[in-house]
Amino acid sequence: MNILNQAVDQPVRTSDWRLRPGYLSEGNSDFESVHVLLGQFLVDRHSPDPLPDASLFLENSKFQWGAGRPLEKVISSHSDLAFLMQHPALFRNAIAIIEPWEHVGRNPLGEPVRASLNVAYIAQKIADCDSILFPMWSSGLLDPEIVVPLITSGLAVVVEGGDPSVRNASTFKDGKCSLSELHCLVEKLLISRSPTSALALFICLGHQLAAQGHINLIKRAVQQVLSLESLPRDREGKMLRAMKRVCQQIKSVGSSLKITKRDGHVIAEGWDHPEFAVGPNEHQEVGERRLHHYQSPDGEANGIPQDLISAHEITADQYEGVIDTAIEYEREVNIAMFHSDEVNEEAILFANWAYRLLHDAMIPHRSVLAGSQLAWLLKLPDAIEILCSTTIGDEIVTECSATCIIYRDFESKQIRRSFTCQFHPELLSDLRAVGMTEPPSYARLKHDDGARLFARLLYEGMQE
Repeated sequence: MNILNQAVDQPVRTSDWRLRPGYLSEGNSDFESVHVLLGQFLVDRHSPDPLPDASLFLENSKFQWGAGRPLEKVISSHSDLAFLMQHPALFRNAIAIIEPWEHVGRNPLGEPVRASLNVAYIAQKIADCDSILFPMWSSGLLDPEIVVPLITSGLAVVVEGGDPSVRNASTFKDGKCSLSELHCLVEKLLISRSPTSALALFICLGHQLAAQGHINLIKRAVQQVLSLESLPRDREGKMLRAMKRVCQQIKSVGSSLKITKRDGHVIAEGWDHPEFAVGPNEHQEVGERRLHHYQSPDGEANGIPQDLISAHEITADQYEGVIDTAIEYEREVNIAMFHSDEVNEEAILFANWAYRLLHDAMIPHRSVLAGSQLAWLLKLPDAIEILCSTTIGDEIVTECSATCIIYRDFESKQIRRSFTCQFHPELLSDLRAVGMTEPPSYARLKHDDGARLFARLLYEGMQE
């Protein structure tokens, strides 16, 4: 029986849901307790588990979604969503997991790996933080106008990986959520980061969906600005002229930028090409990889405009991306990789440059912009930083292994961040889902680089 059939055969009943957050602790789990416990987990590699020594498998012997507590909260229908909306304490004090596909691939043992189980297990084990699953592949796309505001008011949103390819819409045909619908959801998430919203973490396929989302949002912004003849309250057209100058520049570079593999093969030319944001990797990466600091490319040798490279170097100097800091201070960081596609370095360098141009052009005119049909542009990120790369031997295999999406508030100047990563911080080196093997102890998670990085992203994101 595959995972899809399991989800159908084991319907989740809302009457079985816990209505008080938390499972291991003696009191209610909430923002403050989760944050404290994450901090305790990160403080060292040897302190004991501060939570009661109880099994997460007692009521759910298989540790599968919908088979019992603490994995009972699965949003499979509009009625599940309606029930969740009636209990705000549940989604306010939980991680929302978006599952694009039934598994992220098969590990070397041939097992389908449902990595969302590991997200839920780690969060519950180290911080008694509940998780709520949105299995888009089996439920279909529920109304994003309802889902996105709801999930972004929680502790974090995790967009998981999946076996299909962002480069091929037909690989999603056996699921109930199409590639275009996933793009719609992810793009809405990308422009939903606010002072009252949760961190978003996009993993593997999620990382690739986010990359395409950036290009789609930038193209939409450029097309909308260039299509306008005037804007109300834009005296003498000053704002629109400034925005059009920037958008013409972005369009010119975006429509001509080439995506070149390390062997010199050009796989895409211009942002309309389906592989502009995500292309095939030269080597399939399955297993543990060491993360390395991202190094700027040689623009002259690679045909990348120097403006794009310089803009990224400024971004990297201005902002701290957590993952790059972890590489610096957590000794070497080894993380599980599980993919055959990769986000193209050139596309992210371009997106960072374009976002920065748009942001700088909007600052002098933001009050006029805020009352116009272009107001949504104020929600765009300020910048994107590539944080790390992976290698096989001395050869760089995945240049863009993780990114930090940076949002700079126009008025308060405060910074908020979300993250994307090609690797799976929630998977241990055996690439097995929790429930298929002995569940990892608190002590083992304390020493696992991926679990520590996952906890650190949650911990940092909760402070913003």
